[in-house]
Amino acid sequence: MDERIQYYILFANYTQGLILKDLLTKDGIRSRIAPAPRSIQGELGCGMSLLLEADAIDAARECIRRNNAEFHDIVPLPYQFNPRRNKFC
Repeated sequence: MDERIQYYILFANYTQGLILKDLLTKDGIRSRIAPAPRSIQGELGCGMSLLLEADAIDAARECIRRNNAEFHDIVPLPYQFNPRRNKFC
């Protein structure tokens, strides 16, 4: 079983997510756009999140602080890769 933790940054709207994605990219911080897991999305209408590995979260938080970037929450979750999902052949 994979014990890694990944971090999902949640947003109130898609624009906030795209702005932070650009800021992280400019700082050389790896992230990817991912659907927000339903278990943590709550009442947010925006289903977008940024997914970061644990080794990038401190740098991401510093980037957010330095740029006053808007976000709703940062949620740690166990690694959730399912190799049987999204197979089309």
